[in-house]
Amino acid sequence: MRVVLADDQALVRAGFRLLLDTEDGFEVCGEAGDGAQAVLRAREQLPDVVVMDIRMPGMDGLAATRQITADPALAEVKVLVLTTFDVDEYVFEALRAGASGFLLKDTEPVELLRALRVIAEGEALLAPTVTRRLIAEFAARPEHRRPDPGTLRELTDREREVLALVAGGLSNEEIAEHLTISPATSRTHVSRVMTKLGARDRAQLVVLAYESGLVSPRPR
Repeated sequence: MRVVLADDQALVRAGFRLLLDTEDGFEVCGEAGDGAQAVLRAREQLPDVVVMDIRMPGMDGLAATRQITADPALAEVKVLVLTTFDVDEYVFEALRAGASGFLLKDTEPVELLRALRVIAEGEALLAPTVTRRLIAEFAARPEHRRPDPGTLRELTDREREVLALVAGGLSNEEIAEHLTISPATSRTHVSRVMTKLGARDRAQLVVLAYESGLVSPRPR
C-alpha cells in the first residue's frame, strides 16, 4: 500500500514514516508539509491513501482534500484526515468533500494501520460512532441542510432504504441480513446508490443521507 504523509510537523511525519516503514505491506511514497504539496505528491505518486492533517499553513488539508477528490485523475486516491478534535466542522467538510474517514492524532498505531487498510480496500472509516455523531452534528444544522436533491429522487424505494441503513453504520453484510437479501445483492445496491449520487464512498453517502433529511439525528 502506497501512502503519502501530509503534515506541517516534520516530527509527526517522521513518526508515521517509521511506523509504516517497519510494517509489511506499506510504502511511504511521498511527504508534504502543506496542502499544496499534498496535492502535488498525490498527482506525482498516485498513492493508495493520503494521510492528511487538517490544519496546515498556506493551503490547508480541507482545500487539499477538495482538490484531490475533485480530480478525475485521482479517483482511486483515498484521503484519511487527521485531527486533534473529534467534533470539528473542518473534519465534517472534509468528509463532505470526499475524505474516506478521519482519525484523532493520538490514535494508537495499530488503529492507524487498520484505518489505512480499511480505506485502501474501498470502505469508509465509519466504524467509530464518533464519525457518525460528527456527521449528524453538522449535517443537521440549518446552514447545511438542503432540500432533497434531484439525484436522491432517482433512487428506488429499496435504494433509499439501503442508503438509510448505510447512514446507520451497517456493513454490507449487516444490510443483507436486515433486508433478508444476499450479501452480493446488498453490495450491488450500495454500489448503485453511490453511482447515482456521485459519491466516492460510504462516508459521502452518510453525509448525503443526513443533509437531505432522509435520516435525522437521534434526539439527545
